[in-house]
Amino acid sequence: MTFQPSTEPAVFHAALRDQFEVFLDEHRSALHDCLNGLTEEQARRSLVTSKTTLLGLVKHATVVEKVWFDEAITCRSRTEIGIPDTPDESFDLHDDDTIASVQRAYQQACAASRRATAELALDDLVQGNRRGPLPLRWVYLHTLRELAQHCGHADILREQVLGGATGG
Repeated sequence: MTFQPSTEPAVFHAALRDQFEVFLDEHRSALHDCLNGLTEEQARRSLVTSKTTLLGLVKHATVVEKVWFDEAITCRSRTEIGIPDTPDESFDLHDDDTIASVQRAYQQACAASRRATAELALDDLVQGNRRGPLPLRWVYLHTLRELAQHCGHADILREQVLGGATGG
């Protein structure tokens, strides 16, 4: 199925898996695009007491993709994958993190997620999550929930960074 917005009539009647993937891709794109048009300083600006920044949100989303679509599916450890042990660490920004590098890493992680699930059915169990075996359907729903929350965070932070202008 080629990418279509979730509001397209064809999506209303698509198979459930296709609907999940359309919604996931919409949220992935929205999170990726929250950095578009910002300066490096704006992307790193801290406006809340947590580590959450716009750049950090996209960096965290990269780790989310790797936890749910690499670790959970391949059963490789986080050390093997090269991701932090805790969600909090995934927001840490390093000097070499830039808008371009973080967006590129996120796009690569999303593409890897799509490849990892291409041959799986919604009811197939993934074995590598700390919660134990989970159906792919649950992984899709959980990831969608998490991305939706982070898109909301990004909308608010972006509005604050741009001084009240909606900017996208």
